[in-house]
Amino acid sequence: MNGRTVLERFPAGGPRGSWPAEEFAQARRLEGQQAEVVMDLASDMFLVIVRSAGAADAVA
Repeated sequence: MNGRTVLERFPAGGPRGSWPAEEFAQARRLEGQQAEVVMDLASDMFLVIVRSAGAADAVA
């Protein structure tokens, strides 16, 4: 995952699905980080990530 920092990982098979990841990401956004939740199919995990400034420029 180039240009991204993984802040936390949550199992996709958890009883609450992506909710813990979404709650964690929301808390980081309230702190001023641009956190988002993505699914890593290879590991079957929800990842809370922050994109680097260079990666954000490439997407925009």
